[in-house]
Amino acid sequence: MTPPPVITPPPPPPRARKGRGWMIVAIILFVLLGFSVLLNLGGFFSQLGRMGGLPMARHGGPRLEEFVLEDHGAAAKLAVIRVDGIISHFVQRGGFNMVEILKAQFDRAAEDPKVKAVLLRVDSPGGEVLAADEIARAIREFQEETDKPVVACLQSLGASGGYYIAVPCRWIVANELTITGSIGVILSTWNYRGLMNKVGIRPFTFKSGRFKDMLSGSREPDEITAEEKEMVQRLVDDVYAKFKQVVAEGRRAALDENPGEGRPLAANWTEFADGRVLSGREAYALGFVDELGNFETAVKRAQKLGGVRRANLVEYRQRVDFAELLGLFGQSESRVVKLELGIEPPKLEAGRLYFLPPTYVQ
Repeated sequence: MTPPPVITPPPPPPRARKGRGWMIVAIILFVLLGFSVLLNLGGFFSQLGRMGGLPMARHGGPRLEEFVLEDHGAAAKLAVIRVDGIISHFVQRGGFNMVEILKAQFDRAAEDPKVKAVLLRVDSPGGEVLAADEIARAIREFQEETDKPVVACLQSLGASGGYYIAVPCRWIVANELTITGSIGVILSTWNYRGLMNKVGIRPFTFKSGRFKDMLSGSREPDEITAEEKEMVQRLVDDVYAKFKQVVAEGRRAALDENPGEGRPLAANWTEFADGRVLSGREAYALGFVDELGNFETAVKRAQKLGGVRRANLVEYRQRVDFAELLGLFGQSESRVVKLELGIEPPKLEAGRLYFLPPTYVQ
């Protein structure tokens, strides 16, 4: 008899190797936790250092950390405050806008007794009228309340609103190639009614008064009355008169504070306050700036006005918190295709008043 076949059971399946994904996640979390601890420890020790005579950070505002730009082994300090790009109320990192951040920096400079002067480093074509005016007022109040001079150093651009915020400073330095001036106001809007007519769209507007939609872009151009144009032009002229008043008062005050050294405004300076841009050399000849030079020139002038022969250069930067760092990974903004043209166009809004050169208004 044939013996029955021997049935060999199949070998057991190999045991699956445990994945290492949890290890990677754990390492990432550990690194982030360590980074958070380091940031908090750094903020804790910096606050302890400020308790010995240095100011604490302003509550409710931007949290600032002091960084040393140039250490000359001196007890005195010169605070460097930068104004770069379009001046506006747009919210920046940390939920604060440019005006709030600049005011907080001036507060820190005012509270620190070692800060003898402020260097306002301006590289801006201007921006919103209200934002520029608030910054200029903050500079005037800082100098009046602390008796610490502010020296403006105009970089590549110090035009329109960029010049507006420099005018209240006690001294203005510009390079001979700096683009400055452009004293004027501009308000622009767009009329797209012709495009609407081509695609067959007609607007229906319900308004409480006959002037409520006078800047609406959906109206026919011939519907805009001469009275409406006059009203808008009157608004622009009022702000323009304010600009010229700020220039006249600021330059007169600087001349009084620097007898025999500052530059007086030329007798015909208003003829050049028509929106045209000027070079630094032209601005110096007309009395819009006090001195031609670079940043080192401004540093020497700030030391002289501050009454010190040597000083360390410091600046105040926003502190990056762990929550803000994680927020960078959680952003769900829509993706857009960006065409790089070498310049970033300013984010302008129709119907707003701006201190800007005409080339920046599109």
